[in-house]
Amino acid sequence: MLDRIRLLVLDVDGVLSDGRILYDSAGAEAKAFHAADGQGLKYWLRAGHQAAILSGRESEAVVRRADELGIALVRMGAKDKLPAFEELLQQAGATAEETCYVGDDLVDLPVLARAGFAVAVPAAPDEVRRIAHYVTRAPGGAGAVRETIELVLRYQDRWADMTRRYGERLPAPEGSGPRGVRCNKDATRMQQGCNKDATRTDLPGARRPWRLRP
Repeated sequence: MLDRIRLLVLDVDGVLSDGRILYDSAGAEAKAFHAADGQGLKYWLRAGHQAAILSGRESEAVVRRADELGIALVRMGAKDKLPAFEELLQQAGATAEETCYVGDDLVDLPVLARAGFAVAVPAAPDEVRRIAHYVTRAPGGAGAVRETIELVLRYQDRWADMTRRYGERLPAPEGSGPRGVRCNKDATRMQQGCNKDATRTDLPGARRPWRLRP
């Protein structure tokens, strides 16, 4: 399932942000975004994958955040999200089976049911968490997106590629290889959580076999 994921589609309120909607004295809307989520999205794009934003509301703050992160596929004001989701798939040249969607509310149910890998945040209603393949430990707007990205990239054996540029700058302890990991391939893969033969329930929030049943 996760091997095929190459498009990440995100809801905004409650997923990319914490769900609060703030207005200044002039009536302009403001949102708070988490830096770790933003950095995770940069890793995702660096891995050669695509990302998109799908929201039921219009927001200039979201347009600016998407521009900062290099996300070109943005669909806002989508009261019915499923047709908008299908349009994003066409624009990205991806199939639903190749897509991960992260949502937090009932309006996301049709898209979650269509996506190849459906992710919910912990504050989502029971109906949303039940249909999700994976429920994050981190809250929406506070690391849930980063957690999802790491989960998929680790499973695809891509996370080490993202971290190598930083880890290679660290001094290696005596008797260790690059990045301080002992030079045993199998041990390295296990330490990084990338052994595909391992049961994936060792990952935070994972359900067996992915889908959470009532």
